[in-house]
Amino acid sequence: MPNTAEQFEHVLTVCREVFSKKLHDYGTSWRIMRPESLTDQLYIKANRIRNIQMLGQSRVDEGVEPEFIGIVNYGVIALIQLDLGVANRPEMDPAEALRLYDEKSHEAMRLMLDKNHDYGEAWRQMRVSSFADLILTKIFRTKEIEDLGGETFISEGVDANYMDMINYAIFALIQLGI
Repeated sequence: MPNTAEQFEHVLTVCREVFSKKLHDYGTSWRIMRPESLTDQLYIKANRIRNIQMLGQSRVDEGVEPEFIGIVNYGVIALIQLDLGVANRPEMDPAEALRLYDEKSHEAMRLMLDKNHDYGEAWRQMRVSSFADLILTKIFRTKEIEDLGGETFISEGVDANYMDMINYAIFALIQLGI
């Protein structure tokens, strides 16, 4: 049986490499983004995945894999932004951005390992299309919580939803053979 922790780490390495290359190209321009804007960016990526899956084709020469990688990376950025707050200027040392990326992505991994233990690796029997639907559901839940100003009666917070989106996207990437 495949080792989930090793597969998860491999996918995180791929996602971190993309993040690092974009960090080189764009710097930390994402530091000015509000959490709501990041949620909308996640929506764009997840909705594109679903459209491609439902139509069976895309007009842009990219498959769903880069979009799932984008969900992982924007989810990590959202967690960083929740902790640091929105900056007025997109300035952050790239080494610090990578350190924070590693910290947040490994928090997501720890959560996945705990949940995976309890659920018995049920995700391995799921379809990639289900991960896209679950991510979209988490996005709509996050939007509702944001619209409520973070005040919920019973639900987990926005951060827990971002963590779940990251983990679902990584499961999809594992299923896709990344």
